[in-house]
Parts: sequence; structure tokens; C-alpha cells
Amino acid sequence: MENFNPTESEQTINNVLPKPILEEDKKNWMRKSLISLIIYAVLFYGIFDSSISYMAALLVVLLIHELGHFFAMKLFNYNNVKLFFIPLLGAYVSGKKLIISQRQMSIVILAGPVPGIIIGFCLFMVNFIYPSEPLMMLANIFLFLNLFNLLPFMPLDGGRLIEVLFLKQNHSIRIVFTIISILGLATFAIYNKSILFLIIPISMVFELIMEIKNQKIRNYLEAENINYNVNYIDLPDTDYWTIRDCVLLSFSKRYSGVQPGVHNYSMIEAGIINHISSILKTPFLRDVKWLEKSAIILTYIFFMIVIPIIYVLLHAEL
Repeated sequence: MENFNPTESEQTINNVLPKPILEEDKKNWMRKSLISLIIYAVLFYGIFDSSISYMAALLVVLLIHELGHFFAMKLFNYNNVKLFFIPLLGAYVSGKKLIISQRQMSIVILAGPVPGIIIGFCLFMVNFIYPSEPLMMLANIFLFLNLFNLLPFMPLDGGRLIEVLFLKQNHSIRIVFTIISILGLATFAIYNKSILFLIIPISMVFELIMEIKNQKIRNYLEAENINYNVNYIDLPDTDYWTIRDCVLLSFSKRYSGVQPGVHNYSMIEAGIINHISSILKTPFLRDVKWLEKSAIILTYIFFMIVIPIIYVLLHAEL
């Protein structure tokens, strides 16, 4: 991910050492993404002993889903947009923007599952007229993977859409929603006897604990009139070191080798930078009015509920 070079920022300004300079890896992400794709394919094929055709179909569906997010971010001028595969679990697209638009983020989220559902349903209709087992398999993968992603649980696209439209600014409700998501995904994993899938809700538990601690830091910063609703690039140097001290005190075991109050670069500064960035809240533009919000929700309901009902009714006739 990002790294920094301490030698680039050694001079102090007003006796405050400048915050480390982030260096974005813009050249090697495609190579890393390809390597992650290969690892994903090899592990999936080896562990699940699936056919080459099924594995290829799954990768195509997954890639099209993530490319929807990718190109939507590119359309809205997100910076440092990258696509990576998580072996056996899925893939994700990351990107940065100085101000996050509620409207744009909603489109970015829906740009993943909606095209996949449309493609899957079209393939299903073709198969309905001209039956083909491989075509039916591909249609089912398109539909299942993308419909699953629309489930209203974090960190799935459906959960992210609900968060962006209704919960983004309310920490307490977001915590409750995250707990519900953990329980929902854990139930799904247990019901389907998928030990591997349990990794997701278990990892969410640790992220939830970290977020609760991070919010305590935000509460302290707010009491001290320190603005955390800012991008890292715009964060003042003095605020960087203040937040850094808070992180070191709150997560003393994780950063046991670094002393709070000692404002020098450490060997693990890149990790501390990422942690501080997770505490900061990128400015959020609430530009979706209720009429537009209703249209987005109706679109969500159509693809999440109406399409599956039509699929089930037609599938019963096959």
C-alpha cells in the first residue's frame, strides 16, 4: 500500500516534525492484482476440486462485478483506484477522493452487482429459450454472487448502500448495524456449514473492537477542538502527532515498540499512518434528497427482490 521515506521530511517547522509523506504505489498495483488473481484461482481449484469451467466462470463473474466498481470510481475521478483479489473470499476495489459524494458513492456501490444481475438474468432468459447447461451454470453464478452482494449486511454492497444512504454520520447506529451484520453473516456461514466463510464475520468482530476504540479517540479530538473530518493530506502536522499519541496510548500492545510523546519517525510509521487515516473522516457531501433516495431504494428492491421472484417463477417452468 502506501509507504513513506523519512529522509524526505527531516526538517522541523516551528519545532514540529512534518507528518510523513505518503507515496502511492501507482505502478505495481496491476501486477499485484494479477498475482492475487492467480493465487485465488489456484487455491480455489485446489481446495474445492472444482472444474476448470466452473472456476473460470466464477472468476469472470467476480471480475465483471469488481470492474463495475472500478470504472464507476474512475468515472467520478477517484484517485489511486486499485483492484485486488482476496484468495477464496472475493475481491475489492479501493480508491480515494478528497470529498465523498453520497450520490456518487451510491452509484459506485450499485455499479458492481447491478450489471452482473442484468447479465445473469439475460443469460437465464436465453437459456430459457435455448437450454444449455454451461449457459445455465454461468447465469446462476452471475445471479447468486451479485444477489448475495446485495444482502443488507456489511461489508457487502447492500450493507454499504444502506450505510451511505442512512447511517454514515451516526456512529452508534453504525455499530448496531455492524453487530447485526456480523450475526447475519455468521448465521449464513453456519447454516451452509462454511467454516471458510466464517472468516468474514470473525474479522469483522476485531474491526468492530478497533472502530469502538477509534471512536473514543475521535471523541477526545472533538473535545480538544481538533478537526478529524479531514483528509490525511490536509491534516496539520501538529494534529498528526497529537492523533499519533492517542493511537499509541489506546493501542499500546499493537505499537509496543513506539513511545507516545516521542515525535520521531519509527520503523512501523507506515502502519501508524494507515491507522491514523482510518480515524480521520473524509468530508462527506450529503447530496441525495429524499426523492432521489427513494429512487435508489426502489432500484435496490427491484434487483434484490423482484428479479429473484421472476427467476424462481420461470425456473419452476423449466
